[in-house]
Amino acid sequence: MRIHGQSYRSIFVAGDGWTVAVVDQTRLPFAFEIRHLHGADDAAAAISDMIVRGAPLIGVTAAYGVALGMRADPTDAGLERVVELLGRTRPTAVNLRWALTRMAAVLRREPPAHRADRAYEEAGRIADEDVAACAAIGRHGATIIERLSAAAGRRPVNVLTHCNAGWLACVDWGTALAPVYAAHESGIAVHVYVDETRPRNQGASLTAFELGAHGVPYEVIVDNAGGHLMQRGHIDVCIVGSDRTTATGDVANKIGTYLKALAARDNDVPFYAALPSSTIDWSLDDGLRQVPIEQRSAREVTHVRGRADDGRVLEVEVVNPGSTVANPGFDVTPARLVTGIITERGIAPATRDGLLSLYPERAGATA
Repeated sequence: MRIHGQSYRSIFVAGDGWTVAVVDQTRLPFAFEIRHLHGADDAAAAISDMIVRGAPLIGVTAAYGVALGMRADPTDAGLERVVELLGRTRPTAVNLRWALTRMAAVLRREPPAHRADRAYEEAGRIADEDVAACAAIGRHGATIIERLSAAAGRRPVNVLTHCNAGWLACVDWGTALAPVYAAHESGIAVHVYVDETRPRNQGASLTAFELGAHGVPYEVIVDNAGGHLMQRGHIDVCIVGSDRTTATGDVANKIGTYLKALAARDNDVPFYAALPSSTIDWSLDDGLRQVPIEQRSAREVTHVRGRADDGRVLEVEVVNPGSTVANPGFDVTPARLVTGIITERGIAPATRDGLLSLYPERAGATA
């Protein structure tokens, strides 16, 4: 996608052929900076500290983290160590485990002397597959926006999204925003209502940044405005991403997604989740009971980062000092509230049979 007219991926191998470069998302939207990862510890910290975030990008970063680890220690013990290190960085996004399992399976078949080169090759393949999957999600999802555009006449199609599921959450294109970008590129008038997405404000900082940089019209709204806008007919469709989706269509996504789905159901607004197949956890059939929900730092709630009038980027406290804080990072939207799931293979009902209609080869893997 484009930043100031230049095309970027969110992660890539730097010019030296081995350092891994990522867009530092903790610096956005006030500064666009590239950070270089020199070892597996750097990759683990990038994931844990949310320098990179979004389920697909977490998986790709973990894959490249394994490659960095193989440069330092390509032995069997080194491989096990780096997989364990990266595996404990974030609990909810299933892409992390998926990518590490794939990398480990490939590298165990290689002699240690060849593992570093093979790891970079496989990580690059995972990254390219993610780009292709997201582009396909965009094509399939754009058909929904096309139908809504035909019904809307001359006005833009209004899309509501929550958190950030654009190219910054993936390698390129994104998941929930891929249909928006595809529709925009094809000339369809589209407008995005961007939930600010407290407590980390990924919508206000990341989604708004990338939509603006790419030239897609948008407005930032407070999280609690979504239901109000739906009641007044201002939202045509909700499209969100997912960090883990069960084999039965339950969707785990950024905290607050469930409330948007409830409001959408009450107002007859279609609600879609867009995700690659790597985000489907075929071993789970009950998202509410089985998906681990990450409990994050209280500081994300008690403090807010922003830019002062004099240009300084500051972090300020906004909660009564000494308050006890709970900060669950995700919630689970039951499949019954999901109109459909947009994947790289098409759009399916949020049911086991619906998902298996797109991925019949996974029938034996379901719970």
